[in-house]
Amino acid sequence: MKVIATCISKHKGVKKRPVPSVTLVKDHGILGDAHAGNWNRQVSLLPNESVDTLRAVMPDLKAGDFAENILTEGISLKELPIGTVLEIGTAVLQITQIGKQCHNDCEIKRLTGRCVMPTDGVFAVVLSGGEVKAGDTITIRGDQHEAD
Repeated sequence: MKVIATCISKHKGVKKRPVPSVTLVKDHGILGDAHAGNWNRQVSLLPNESVDTLRAVMPDLKAGDFAENILTEGISLKELPIGTVLEIGTAVLQITQIGKQCHNDCEIKRLTGRCVMPTDGVFAVVLSGGEVKAGDTITIRGDQHEAD
């Protein structure tokens, strides 16, 4: 289980751009990302395997095209219960939400008829800040009670 890419955007509702690494700040999210702040969706994660299901129709899909912050590999995020704690790079996150409603103007949904973020993406808060980059290992630590 590892990180494939890290992505940020300055504005909400747009694709994110891949960056070499991201800095996560406790109770805030990713430095420089539009979705950071004091709420339950500070960081978004999406499995690359889910993106692969749409690459047959849109082969040019890239990291960040679903507005995800962290593109993962080898972990079925949507099967993890809310409250699960993940160690990623030097940061610690806790899953707060599975899926979300797709934007009405979602370009990918318009072109393919579906989007994977509403079903396969998860959102998290930052419990402990740190750096995350492509290649970092993802470790499932359990729920917050186990992490204390």
